Order: sequence, then structure tokens, then C-alpha cells
Amino acid sequence: MSPPLTSMRPPSPLLLALEGRAFFEWSAFAAARSWLLRNVPRGDAHPVMVLPGLIASDRSTGPLRRFLGDCGYHVYPWEQGFNRGPVADTEQRLLERVQQISARHDGRKVSLVGWSLGGAMARALAVGLPEHVRSVITLGSPLGGDPKATNAWRVFEMVSGLKVDDPGLHQRLIAHPEAPFTSIFSKTDGVVHWRLSMAPETPCSENIVVQSSHLGLGANPAVLWAIADRLAQREGEWQPLDRNGWHSVFFRELRNHNRLADLISG
Repeated sequence: MSPPLTSMRPPSPLLLALEGRAFFEWSAFAAARSWLLRNVPRGDAHPVMVLPGLIASDRSTGPLRRFLGDCGYHVYPWEQGFNRGPVADTEQRLLERVQQISARHDGRKVSLVGWSLGGAMARALAVGLPEHVRSVITLGSPLGGDPKATNAWRVFEMVSGLKVDDPGLHQRLIAHPEAPFTSIFSKTDGVVHWRLSMAPETPCSENIVVQSSHLGLGANPAVLWAIADRLAQREGEWQPLDRNGWHSVFFRELRNHNRLADLISG
């Protein structure tokens, strides 16, 4: 039986140490990029904004944004500097940015892709702007449960000045939007406990499990395929990822994923 979300521990020291494998995922992205661009579903030119993770900036999402741009989307950085969380007026500036991007494209809705903390903030934006957000995709993001079940909560408190267990902050970041929602995560994530990344079951939400490090999620070829596939769906015609055929090799059903990760994840 899985332990309750409120009693999760951070990923084990072993998984944290294994984050070094992100180097190989970035190398694989460089090698596979041309193949991916020839084979992934093409976009419909709708706007997409990408939000970076904790203490990361737009520089960290540059390769992902360029890839999505080449897939056929109008892609935007978040332009808020280093991500220190929802501090000061960051939330208000992001709300305004989404509205401005939508207006720039004749009112088309904006898809949001957020990595780690950026995904939690993207979800909050979708709750606040349902009329402007088309879909949300999160990568290894803490979406609920014990906010201290990560190896980054102390860093978050240090750079933001906020407390991760503050009830007001917690409620703002775990509210779930009505927009189509995809959570992509790895059971061998060394930063965020994978169970915290599980999206609630709704008619338009899904969880996609991949083999990846936390730091490599934005470059992992399987993740990039999944993002492109999700963004390419026609607006209003969302369906969960098709896991038939070769997809079943890279995108596992959560209940069928290997037990080894359960043993070492804590």
C-alpha cells in the first residue's frame, strides 16, 4: 500500500546522486533533435509560454522553447528572471503576461509548460485565467501533498522568504484548473517525490510516467515527444495520450511502472 501523501519523504540520497544522469539526457536531446522534428506532430501556431524551475531562468528553458518553436508554435519565455516562487507581484505580472500574449494572437488561448516549481505556478495561472489558458503541461512539478517531500524545499524558503507549509501558499498552488492538464514525471526523480507530481483524476487530466532525472526532464527525448503530442491536439478535442504500440515502451501506465523505483524513492 502506498503511504499517504502527507507522510511522504524527499527522494532518497541515491536518487539525488543519480541526478547526474541529466548530462546524458541533454546529450540524447542533441542527438535526437533532428529526428524528433521530422516525426513529432506539428503545431497549429498557437501561443505557448514556458516557465522555469526553482532558481532557474529562461536560459534553462531555451532549448525546449526553440524545439517547440520549430514544432510550429509561437513560444514565449516567462521573462521574470530567476524563479524565486510567487513572491512580491510575480503572480500579477504573470497573469498580465498571459493576457498580453493572448491579445497578441487575436485572443487565442495560451498553453503553459512549466518545469518543477514553474509547473505549480502554471497551474495557478490556469486557475486564475481560465478564459485565456488552453492547456497546462507540468514536468516533475509538486502538485499536492507534503510540500517538504522534495530535496528543494529549504532552497525555496531561502530564496523566496516564504514557508512551504504556509496554508495560503499551499492552497494557491494546489488548486486545479478546468483546462486540459498533463503531468509528466519520473519515479526516479531525485528532487521531487514522484507521488507529489500526480495530477488529480478528472475527465481532462492525465499522468505520464517517463524514465528521467529531474534536471533532464526539459531535454529528455521521450518528454519532448509527449509535450509536442499534447500541444498538437485541436482545441476542445483533448484526449489522453495513446499508449498503444511503441508508445507503451516509453510512456508507462502508472500502475504498471517498475517496483524498483518504489524501493529507492523513499
